[in-house]
Amino acid sequence: MQILVLILFMSVSSFFVAQNPNSGPVAKRIEKELFIHNHKRVDPYFWMKQRDSKEVVNYLKEENNYADSYLKNHQDKIDTLLKEFEHRINPNEQSAPFVRNKKTYQIRSLEGKDYSLIYLLNKKNETLFLDENERAEGHSFYQLANWVPSPNNKMLALTEDFIGRRNYSLTIKHLDSGEFLQDSISQTNGSVIWANDNKTLFYVKSDPQTLRDFQVYRHRLGEDVKKDVLVYQEDDETYSVSIEKSRSGDFIMLYSYSTLSSELRLIDADKPEEADRIFLKREKGHLYSVEAHKKGFYILSNKEAKNNKLLFSKDMPTSLKSCEIVVPHDENLMLEEIHVFKKHLVLVERSNGLEKIRMINLKKNTEKYINSHEETYAINMGLNDDYNAKEFFYNYVSLSTPYTVYSFGFRTAEKKIWHQRLLQDKTFSPLNYESKRIWAIANDGTQIPVSIIYKKGIDLSKAPCLLYGYGSYGYTIPDYFSATRISLLDRGFVYALAHIRGGKYMGEQWYQNGKYKKKINTFTDFINVAEHLGNFAYCDKNSIYAQGGSAGGLLMGAIMNMAPYMWKGVIAQVPFVDVVTTMLDETIPLTTGEYDEWGNPNQKDFYTYMLKYSPYDNIRKMDYPSIYVTTGYHDSQVQYWEPAKWVAKIRAMRTNNKPFIFECSMDAGHGGASGRTNSRLEVAKLYAFILSIEESKK
Repeated sequence: MQILVLILFMSVSSFFVAQNPNSGPVAKRIEKELFIHNHKRVDPYFWMKQRDSKEVVNYLKEENNYADSYLKNHQDKIDTLLKEFEHRINPNEQSAPFVRNKKTYQIRSLEGKDYSLIYLLNKKNETLFLDENERAEGHSFYQLANWVPSPNNKMLALTEDFIGRRNYSLTIKHLDSGEFLQDSISQTNGSVIWANDNKTLFYVKSDPQTLRDFQVYRHRLGEDVKKDVLVYQEDDETYSVSIEKSRSGDFIMLYSYSTLSSELRLIDADKPEEADRIFLKREKGHLYSVEAHKKGFYILSNKEAKNNKLLFSKDMPTSLKSCEIVVPHDENLMLEEIHVFKKHLVLVERSNGLEKIRMINLKKNTEKYINSHEETYAINMGLNDDYNAKEFFYNYVSLSTPYTVYSFGFRTAEKKIWHQRLLQDKTFSPLNYESKRIWAIANDGTQIPVSIIYKKGIDLSKAPCLLYGYGSYGYTIPDYFSATRISLLDRGFVYALAHIRGGKYMGEQWYQNGKYKKKINTFTDFINVAEHLGNFAYCDKNSIYAQGGSAGGLLMGAIMNMAPYMWKGVIAQVPFVDVVTTMLDETIPLTTGEYDEWGNPNQKDFYTYMLKYSPYDNIRKMDYPSIYVTTGYHDSQVQYWEPAKWVAKIRAMRTNNKPFIFECSMDAGHGGASGRTNSRLEVAKLYAFILSIEESKK
């Protein structure tokens, strides 16, 4: 009855949005009482959840108009930054050539085009294989999720999103004629795998409401999509499914996975209509992945090995006890990836936060390592789909070194530069910048690694700093190079990347100590890093700016509530800030699968703990720093209403009038606007915001 009365009230009440010229739009308050565990919360902006309602759209337009008005005052800075980006970045940039299914391709940008072009490279000539610009024509948003040639290279499977909600349509193109087949499948997650018969496809369907990937279907070319066979359905709402094909080409691999557990099913790629077989049954707390070899299976497992161990089995095992240990567990070394080739294994390992690649000769049982001389960097495997390859490709990047792709010979152990992404600006040199790793001390005495970069010769003690963080899901933000970031560095900024707990920079325990009822470590780590940077003169402690997106946006909300005095400005992109309410609503996309990350607030102890840090629930009357918030109306991961409510509540509660803008892209999702023009514009606006604040103090 309460809900019915509220709906009736909302339908006739005015959602008038007033605008204070000094502090931005003021949203209407309609108090909604929320009860659980004998505890009451009052949400005055719960009404913003009404997607597509006139009132909500009007409010978002008011915010966008206010943001536009603010940014127009800094248009000169935005234009200057865009010109710098254009001067620095090659408009005709090219990826490294790569092999898919024994054919060589290259992805290229073309001046004046927003989207990529994919070329098929032959020895004597090259042909345009796929033009994303043609596919994007007439759409305000476009994303190519996947393109997969059939084994005989006669057909091409495409999965594309034209809205921004990561709802991908699957279509099939005949490569000889260039025509698209009648086969068209909607509501997929973008994954698609060919069986070896060149006629059968496997794809993943998402739940239309929760967007959980939960079904695997089989489709045969030319047949009615309505007759597609449901191969597997995952009924446990805390699990999702994914599909891939073994490098050996022998198996279609169906994974069911949650944050804590996984289970693999195998289908013979030569017999796609046969039933799947379970590799190892799921077990709470057991995460494993499998790489198939012609002589057996290599298994990466965390069973009694928090940093993972590598095992081998000649056949599908009944348990891990029957498997041979290839690489034992090491408390000080994390096995992140395994890649299996005919005669070699390639392992990606992380020790003391830094990655290295280990190559093992299966016949000789010898090994070689690939690492770096730099203090901070990222190294990972490139696209290597040839099981019989004589070499493999890997990527190298650091804060000061642009992306470089290397080839490494299995037999010769010779390392060669395969491709370098050079800047168009010939005056750029990595030698002009200093990058290093330092260690901050957390409240509990833990050492927190921090990667920093700055231009040589600046006075660090007077330099403003942009500090970035994420710290969730065990994901480690790599020390990546950014051509746009140079515009800040050349203006005397320090850029810092805080490798806080919640990621896996320092191994599995680093993740475990930043989740569940230890989540607050993530936020205090970030604050401690900022304190260290300021106190030890790595920057001006009065000019620290913080940035994070998605779960990193949660970080931004938490650190503002906990230490508002620390930040000159905060950038929160698609921020996950209404933690308690979202995690209590199982109809919201991706919620139930998140319980293993945050805990389930239907349980009182988790509810109470979440309330300690949930940004929306902890807003209070106080001075807040300058804030820039972005979101996408079609965001499938963090719904638009979370940042919208958060912004409205801060506007109503804050006791100062520092710059505070909120942009909601009506044509984008979680990843922001599509196309490189829009992407660069978004960066230019964020930088202009920071620079305008920094200049205002002088």
